[in-house]
Amino acid sequence: MLLVTILTLGFGGFIMGIIGLIEDIVYLTKTDADFVATYVNGKKGWF
Repeated sequence: MLLVTILTLGFGGFIMGIIGLIEDIVYLTKTDADFVATYVNGKKGWF
């Protein structure tokens, strides 16, 4: 995200901010058990 923002001279920052907000909502609405099962045990990459 930082790389996209830098390479677009800041113009991509708004889009990356929206994506970051969506990621926050997804992570915060998961239960602890769901989070561990998906990202720790399942070794799924981040968004």
